[in-house]
Amino acid sequence: MSARPIDEPNRVSSQLELLFDLTFVVAVAAAGAGLAHEIGEGHALSGIVPFLQVFFAIWWAWMNFTWFASSYDTDDVAYRLLTMLQMAGVLVLAAGVPAASEHADFRVVTLGYVVMRIGLVVQWVRAGVEDRARRRTALRYAGGVTVLTAGWLLHSLVAPVGAELPLFVVLAALELAVPGWAERAGPTTWHPHHIAERYGLFTIILLGESVLAASRGVAAAVGTSGISGRFVVIAVSGLVVLFALWWLYFLVEAGDGLSDRRDRSYLWGYGHYGVFAALAALGAGLEVAVEQSGRAAGPLTAGSLGAGSLAVGYAVAVPVGVFLVLLGTVHALVVAEPVIRPVLLTVSAVVVLTLPLAAPWIGVHGVVAAIAATCVSSAGLTVALNAGQAGRGRTRSRFSRTTVNPADR
Repeated sequence: MSARPIDEPNRVSSQLELLFDLTFVVAVAAAGAGLAHEIGEGHALSGIVPFLQVFFAIWWAWMNFTWFASSYDTDDVAYRLLTMLQMAGVLVLAAGVPAASEHADFRVVTLGYVVMRIGLVVQWVRAGVEDRARRRTALRYAGGVTVLTAGWLLHSLVAPVGAELPLFVVLAALELAVPGWAERAGPTTWHPHHIAERYGLFTIILLGESVLAASRGVAAAVGTSGISGRFVVIAVSGLVVLFALWWLYFLVEAGDGLSDRRDRSYLWGYGHYGVFAALAALGAGLEVAVEQSGRAAGPLTAGSLGAGSLAVGYAVAVPVGVFLVLLGTVHALVVAEPVIRPVLLTVSAVVVLTLPLAAPWIGVHGVVAAIAATCVSSAGLTVALNAGQAGRGRTRSRFSRTTVNPADR
């Protein structure tokens, strides 16, 4: 198991990586469905913590495999089988999501996580044995992952009542510290363009999950009361929101930036936890908004659906606002001149987070439509500003070519 070249040309995701990602569709869908249930029951605040905990396990397992594969994807029989073992762990984790979301019972989730970690540890041991130049790094990864896996097992089995969440935070912080500690012994050879593509593909998966979640809401709304004007507005506006967020995310190709600023890869990669979790939570919010559009009847007033509409409005607005702010942050880390203006995204996020306050008067459908308009405006202004800047650059270039010394003509 030798390390792959850091500058390997035409490095793209393998078929095995794509299959690996598909197993996470199940886990993300289960986490989103659990959050949607809590939002629909009026327990959004109590449901968000279990969602973030479960999503951390999903995201971190995907992260560990992705960065390992970028350095050591040998695609031999042992590598394939160990990767498939990790896929099986993802499916076990997904099976435990309902119990974690509804009863804070993380035993099955932890079991799936441990299965995934077993495959990962064996992979790192293989790298340590066969790649002598990076043996200390690989063995540090294997040791750190092993110790923390034991910690997660103890957490799920014997954590004192009331200490579960603080211990979770401590273990999660230690997990995040392992890569930095391990790579002090020598950096791995992850490929910047491959990593950027992998993150882009996972973003597409999460956007697809949001479409799936919204479609579940559509089915529930149609089954309850048929098609209404509010239903159409929310369904179309939700789709427009997803289109705009996709457009914004893929305005920047992060591969070159990661290549030039490898030291910022930790902040860039870890910052995507919030980006990814926001997209997954957005799907849950849209599902509830679309579903409840079929229950509302009559004009909305300040007193008719006040609390419910406010909560559902924020279930859509908060994920969008978090996504916009963090998107500007992670892209600014790896580009010399920001294509996406952080100030523009921050202002847009503030507007989005303010809109649900008007829900008692304009309804959830009005809030979602206004959020869609804000996201489209952000994407449109960003494209227009970049086009204008590019046009000015071309004008300056043409001017410089046409004002040379007359004696040279």
